[in-house]
Amino acid sequence: MSASSDNHIQTNVDHATGSHATGVADSGRWSTRRIAVYALFVALAMALSFVEFPIIPGIAWLKYDPSGIVCLIAGFAFGPSAAAIVSVLGFVPHLFMDPWGTLMAVLVALALSVPAAFIYRRNRSRKGALIGLIVGAVVALVVAILGNLVVTPIYAHMTVAQVAALIVPALLPFNLLKFAIHGVVTFLIYKPISNLLDR
Repeated sequence: MSASSDNHIQTNVDHATGSHATGVADSGRWSTRRIAVYALFVALAMALSFVEFPIIPGIAWLKYDPSGIVCLIAGFAFGPSAAAIVSVLGFVPHLFMDPWGTLMAVLVALALSVPAAFIYRRNRSRKGALIGLIVGAVVALVVAILGNLVVTPIYAHMTVAQVAALIVPALLPFNLLKFAIHGVVTFLIYKPISNLLDR
């Protein structure tokens, strides 16, 4: 049997099992293509992390950035490890400017994308994606609220009570809207992007 026939059979197997053609064998070995795609996701997450704007009227200091969408799509396409890598490395440039804020951003991105990727990996369907996005949003919301109660008083010269007073009027609506935007956009575009990566 020729090498081209072997490649054709493997391609059919990949499509039949729903796996993505990342050039990585089941042993987990890294390929040049996989490294390049991961680097692309990280670079895109980095770029989008600087696109910040307020989404709640009257609360300009809480700013939305779309980098979490990239973390989710990476997780859906390549699994929880990809979600974790993009979530962490995507915020590296901010570490030198705002270390505490960066810590919060990384924790929330991990809490959102990693559980979603785990669930989608076990149920690779639109239903699995929807459940993953909802579970990830719930976990991330808890992490965001608790993280603000612990981290914000350290660097913002606020007491825990002052931060707690902001949960209902500011932190809760901001994070709910943020995760809703992440989830809707990811749900709409993850499949076309995954199909593109399979080519």
